[in-house]
Amino acid sequence: MDSYSLFHVALDGMLFNMFPVHSGGCSINADTTFFNVLELVPELNVARLDLVELFGRHAPLQVDLGCGDGSFLCELAGQFPEKNFLGIERLTKRVEKVRRKMLKIENVRVLGTDALFAVRYLLPENSVGTFYLFFPDPWPKRRHRQRRIFTCEFLDSIAAALDQNGALRIATDQLDYFHQMEQLSRGHSQFEIVPSSRNDCVLPRTKFESRFRQQGVPIYRLTLRKISPVK
Repeated sequence: MDSYSLFHVALDGMLFNMFPVHSGGCSINADTTFFNVLELVPELNVARLDLVELFGRHAPLQVDLGCGDGSFLCELAGQFPEKNFLGIERLTKRVEKVRRKMLKIENVRVLGTDALFAVRYLLPENSVGTFYLFFPDPWPKRRHRQRRIFTCEFLDSIAAALDQNGALRIATDQLDYFHQMEQLSRGHSQFEIVPSSRNDCVLPRTKFESRFRQQGVPIYRLTLRKISPVK
């Protein structure tokens, strides 16, 4: 994308890598190798993404937070060609795996950046129909739990990016993390928890889910629906 520039960006005390990648290949110029330690962010530092420019069309958007190697993302995109799908993944080698998978899939894009940064600063308000947060890093050690992505501030940012009645779908194998997410969600004024009977849409399995099922590990799920303000 010609409107993107290479430079370092530090925000909230953190440094982020961002690689907007198109289905036709990486958008970094020919003089820049994919694994260079460069930061690619929109002009004006934290300008919101132009989703029509990014995808080349108007269509409902779904976002996979921490999309890993893109298996779930690309399979879901193949099932719903009428929708746009955006994967967000922090690790560069995983982003490259997604790029290889999506070369022939027209409705997938991937951002190589931190998920919270993308939700808070890059996604336009009211632009996302569904977020997927499947098997986020649980940071199981007590001293590391403040690093967990799921916080009230995270929910605030998700709510701002979701469109009217949009949803956040969550899965984890960590029961204590599930209880934490459920408790925070119940106390958040902009979300309601969707009963499981209304949440049985069949989705592709992520690699983590397939592995956990083979091992007999329980999987805990939660779907949150954005509450539209009463007019």
